[in-house]
Amino acid sequence: MKVALLGGTRGMGRSLARLFAERGDAVCLLGRDPAELERSAEDLRARGGKQVGTVPCDLLKPEGFGPALDAASGQLGGLNTVVITAGMFAGQEELENDGALAERLLRANFTNTVVFCEEARRRLLAGGGGTLCAFSSVAGERGRKPVVIYGATKAGLSAYLEGLDHKFRAAGLRTVCVKPGFVKTGMTAGLKPPPFAGEPDAVARRVLGAIDRGKPVVYAPGIWALIMLVIRSLPRTVMRKIGF
Repeated sequence: MKVALLGGTRGMGRSLARLFAERGDAVCLLGRDPAELERSAEDLRARGGKQVGTVPCDLLKPEGFGPALDAASGQLGGLNTVVITAGMFAGQEELENDGALAERLLRANFTNTVVFCEEARRRLLAGGGGTLCAFSSVAGERGRKPVVIYGATKAGLSAYLEGLDHKFRAAGLRTVCVKPGFVKTGMTAGLKPPPFAGEPDAVARRVLGAIDRGKPVVYAPGIWALIMLVIRSLPRTVMRKIGF
C-alpha cells in the first residue's frame, strides 16, 4: 500500500502507522508539527519502514489539504490509501461553557474532516480507486447526555462515510468507517476508563484488518458492536433517564 495518514503521530494513528511500516507499506505522515512528524518518521524507519515521508498538514487549515495530499503522493509515487485519525475531544460541560472551543471541535471533527475526505476521494478515484478510512466513534450512534456535541460530529461523519460507500464503491473507492469505543490514548487521558476500554495497538490491528478487507464499518474493540446494538434499541424515554 501507499498510505497517507493524517494523525499518525499519536494514539491509534501512531499504532496503525507502525503496523503499515512494519509490514513494508509506504507511509507518509501528515500532521501540524514538523518536529513531531520527523520523530515519528524516524520511529517508523527504526521499525523497518523502507519508505516513510512527512508532510505538514493542519486539520484546522483546510486550504492545505489538497497540497498536502499531492505532496504525499509525490513522495510515495502515488496514493492508494488515505487514513484520517486526527480529531478533537472535549467534555460536554466544557463545550457548553466555551463556544469558541465548541466551534473548533465542530470544524475539526466534521466540516474539515469531510473536506479532507473529499480531497482524498477525488484523488483516489482519479487514480482508479483505493481505500479511504476515517475514524468516527460509537459516540455518534445515539444522542447521549455526556457527548451531545462531540457525538453529533461523529454521527454526521458516520453518515457521510456511509453515503460515500453507497455511491462510490462500484467505482473503486472502498470506504472504511472506524467506530472506536473508549480507547486509552492521550485524548482520553484523565478520564476514568469504562469497562471494555481498548488499547491503541489492539485497535490498530483490528482496523488494519478492516482496511485490508475493505470492510465498510468496524467497531473497535469488537464488543462495542454488541453494546451499541443494545443502545440503538433503547427507547428515547429510557435514554432520557440514564446517564450513559
